[in-house]
Amino acid sequence: MAKSALLVMDVQRDVVELADDGSGYLPRLRTAIDAARSADVPVIYVVMALRPDVPDAAHPTRIVRTVEEAGLFTEGTRGSEIHPDVAPLPGETVVTKRRASAFSGNDMDLVLRTHDVDHLILTGIATSGVVLHTACHANDTDIPFTVLTDACLDLDPEVHRTLTEKLFPQWAEVTTTASWAESIAR
Repeated sequence: MAKSALLVMDVQRDVVELADDGSGYLPRLRTAIDAARSADVPVIYVVMALRPDVPDAAHPTRIVRTVEEAGLFTEGTRGSEIHPDVAPLPGETVVTKRRASAFSGNDMDLVLRTHDVDHLILTGIATSGVVLHTACHANDTDIPFTVLTDACLDLDPEVHRTLTEKLFPQWAEVTTTASWAESIAR
């Protein structure tokens, strides 16, 4: 039987402030986190962090330039902290990435092997950013995954809908937080 891990990706103060649409995203994500903890499913946090005053790319892409100019994801700032409503417990793993995918430039593969994880549960902000890029990596490397549609959020609701209703179902299981929480509680 597959051992899953819940990935909580880029749910950082500044990102939540930009993307939260008032629909109850953080409480839904909290439900997923609590369900994972109750079922002994590891919760692994992934944060984006760019070094302050040091370019993280010799020739940054448009998105990296935009993020740097906006002052987002600056390592060590309050805005780059994980949102307190869904913060990790002591001992839970936090992986830092420098680009879009949860696997970009870090030890995520080692973390998953350490936990004997062979199935990912994807959540986070933004669906068109970290969730999509992580799903692409998982798909390319044959890591089965599930996407919790209502525990993902995007600045563009139509892009979120297209990804969760059309693309992700071609690659993985796509479900809601409530359905997933119920399935692991059995």
